[in-house]
Amino acid sequence: QVQLVESGGGLVQAGGSLRLSCAASGLSFSSYVLGWFRQAPGKEREFVASISRWSGGSTTYADFVKGRFTISRDNNKLTMYLQMNSLKPEDTAVYYCAADRRVVPTTSADEYNYWGQGTQVTVSS
Repeated sequence: QVQLVESGGGLVQAGGSLRLSCAASGLSFSSYVLGWFRQAPGKEREFVASISRWSGGSTTYADFVKGRFTISRDNNKLTMYLQMNSLKPEDTAVYYCAADRRVVPTTSADEYNYWGQGTQVTVSS
């Protein structure tokens, strides 16, 4: 059974930082592209960042997080990370990790087959 578990969310002040982790099991980790998505109350799930299959892989970011967030993965630890710096109140959302056995990462949530349960990030002003 494929399982993805997010951790690292919490409450921070604007300008602060958090590092989210996504631990995977039940899959050949290095065969899966990975992504982070977020969903705020009353909003649709939106793309945050993605990374290709290898440690140090190619990355893609949504415009609203460029220069502030960094996605990475450690295939030996079976874990993906999202380092979030310079957080803004509008970053408040539940953050989800996603995985899919595809060659090229995608920004479309409906093309990822495996999802974690999410971790809450709240940024106060």
